Amino acid sequence: MKRLFFLLFSSISFTLVFSQTYDPGKVSKKVKSLYDKAITLAQEGNLEQAATLLKQCAEAEPSYADAYLSLGGVYSDLRNYQLSIDYFEKAFSIDPDYSIESKLPYSINLARLGQFDKALAAITEYLDKKPPANSTALKAAEYRKRSYAFAVEYARQHPAGDYVFAPRNAGDAINTTQSEYFPSLTIDGKELVFTRRLGNNEDFFSSHKKDNDWEKAQPVPGEVNTPLNEGAQSISQDGQWLVFTGCNRPDGFGSCDIYISYLNPGGWGEAINLGGRVNSDQWDSQPCLSPDKRDLYFASRRLGGLGGTDIYVCHLQPNGKWSEPENLGPSINTPGDEQCPFIHADNQTLYFTSNYWPGYGDEDIFYARKGPGGDWSKPVNLGYPINTIDREGTLFITADGKTAYYASDKTDSKGGLDIYSFELREDIRPFKTLWVKGQVFDKKTKKGLPSDVELTDLATSQVISKVQTDENGRYLITLPVGKDYVFNVNRKGYLFYSDNFMLVKNSPDSIYEKNIPLQPIEVNASVVLNNIFFDVNKFDLQPESQIELDKIVQLMKDNPTVKVEISGHTDNVGKPADNLILSDKRAKTVVAYLINKRISPERFTYKGLGETQPVADNKTEEGRAKNRRTEMKITSQ
Repeated sequence: MKRLFFLLFSSISFTLVFSQTYDPGKVSKKVKSLYDKAITLAQEGNLEQAATLLKQCAEAEPSYADAYLSLGGVYSDLRNYQLSIDYFEKAFSIDPDYSIESKLPYSINLARLGQFDKALAAITEYLDKKPPANSTALKAAEYRKRSYAFAVEYARQHPAGDYVFAPRNAGDAINTTQSEYFPSLTIDGKELVFTRRLGNNEDFFSSHKKDNDWEKAQPVPGEVNTPLNEGAQSISQDGQWLVFTGCNRPDGFGSCDIYISYLNPGGWGEAINLGGRVNSDQWDSQPCLSPDKRDLYFASRRLGGLGGTDIYVCHLQPNGKWSEPENLGPSINTPGDEQCPFIHADNQTLYFTSNYWPGYGDEDIFYARKGPGGDWSKPVNLGYPINTIDREGTLFITADGKTAYYASDKTDSKGGLDIYSFELREDIRPFKTLWVKGQVFDKKTKKGLPSDVELTDLATSQVISKVQTDENGRYLITLPVGKDYVFNVNRKGYLFYSDNFMLVKNSPDSIYEKNIPLQPIEVNASVVLNNIFFDVNKFDLQPESQIELDKIVQLMKDNPTVKVEISGHTDNVGKPADNLILSDKRAKTVVAYLINKRISPERFTYKGLGETQPVADNKTEEGRAKNRRTEMKITSQ
């Protein structure tokens, strides 16, 4: 009832010269008694009954400004903001001076409905009356004025156009009379994991999508749910890891720690505390894994940060342990609180909440993009109506970048917080992300091989993702569209696998499935070098070839006795003799690059084979592209 009390008793905060239009002393004793009874009901939480009595007061005394002001407060608490506004305005029409202090709650309700221009005008009028310096009312009003001014300017710079914000309740299969929150999904969008509060306990539930509908949510199988609280979870994009927050546990380092659970045939395994390197003796919470599971983002109140709560990241090291946490720095963190980190499947767009960066009030949701050097762009506010004057929380965005999931207590909630989804505005979306999955195996034995799978931006040479397959060689790696990628698979003792995904001009809607045979390093084993590029009818290496060439250099250093042959091939366009010469020069250029990297010339031979060994039909452009290739073959160990 704080809002109502403010309305009723704020007149003691500062003195105004009232006009003579309204005199509360002239209200009849009978109506005043009815009014007092209404206020008592409101204080006890009986808001509907209080509203009924206040309306009777207003009907009996049409100029009873206090009745209208209190109706404004009651309907604000009932979340009927438009009716609250209407009653405030009725009071203002009776006596604007007497009602001036209600311009603050009136402006707040206008802002709740997105009427920021009117809210700004109202709070400016209030401040023009000059409430006492350093008063709570003055500070609150100045804070609101900054927020409203931000909202007005944001709307000017980001016109809504045809965008409609229409959150959809996830329905009875997900939501109950209890509270559901912290939604997260696997990359294919077929499994939803969330937290449900059952009395004083929090557990994880999951639902699977079948025929585009969610099945009835059930507690996640396995050992991760316990009589203790489990919350603030995030499932990895491949659905194999679950990171979450556990508080006040016997094995904890601080008030709340970060834990991990791994999926096994029997369900989710027993929770494992990530240890004293990740966790501190303070509050560590809200973890989120990058799509390649190499980075762990989380919020922490540990000492040494830039504000109350900061966002940190730990990196998974080659030995399987997490690095010391790194503060994301002043590009993200501020003297205020930054929380609820979510890194999208594109591995470049980070969403988080902040109560310090300019916004609408309380905590807003922002996003920032990671640059090639790992630096973060300036945070961007997601704007109204995603952000409001109230506190916002976690946001999860699907791989296509279009659909967002979040928890809210909207009027159609089934009880407490419910999970909703909505479509994001185009200008605040992450990069649409496809993915490739499959199995890496030994070409001879067909046995799955644990391997490194790496995706590199062809234009910048930045490694976008690097994942480790499971024990059976299965992998999943994300592909943000709009870029061209080098795709390599590596395992010691084997030739690397070379491929690419050209997504700058082509953005298919389907995912890729690619099972990858690796060849043991032995005589006559060969690999097509799909990421060595030449201009048409030329033999100069394009700069983008360096990524693949350096892979060969590393292979030669790791296997110092191996000797290889580099062969060049063309399609059948042009004269055979010219093609033979061109392919020979291209092979020679590759060898020259490798020798320049201090690999002994004695370990290389080269030859051009022109159009004599096609691997596809030269009648199609796709076939000709496959025939224009560079190959590497082991000639000696």
